[in-house]
Amino acid sequence: MPSVTPINPTEGRLHARHKAKTLIFLKPEGATHAIMKRAANLSANGVGVLTEDMGLKKGQKVELSFSINLGIVTKIHRRTAKVAHVTAGVTGFMMDRFGA
Repeated sequence: MPSVTPINPTEGRLHARHKAKTLIFLKPEGATHAIMKRAANLSANGVGVLTEDMGLKKGQKVELSFSINLGIVTKIHRRTAKVAHVTAGVTGFMMDRFGA
């Protein structure tokens, strides 16, 4: 298997982060309603969301729903993710892989 060189060797990130101007709907596992938040950045494997203290814990599963405008077409995505980190103002989510 060929080795993959990270974009930023200090982070070990394999995909570039892009600033996001989209809204994200978060639905923690077991919750009945989704919570609307603004995305800070988005990459192929994860998303950073501007949040206040929502009580989410590292490793907790959530369902993410968001749209991406591709010009003529807008794609709506729904992904299962887990909380990767919680810091002051931003919560990072790692999206589950397809077929996993």
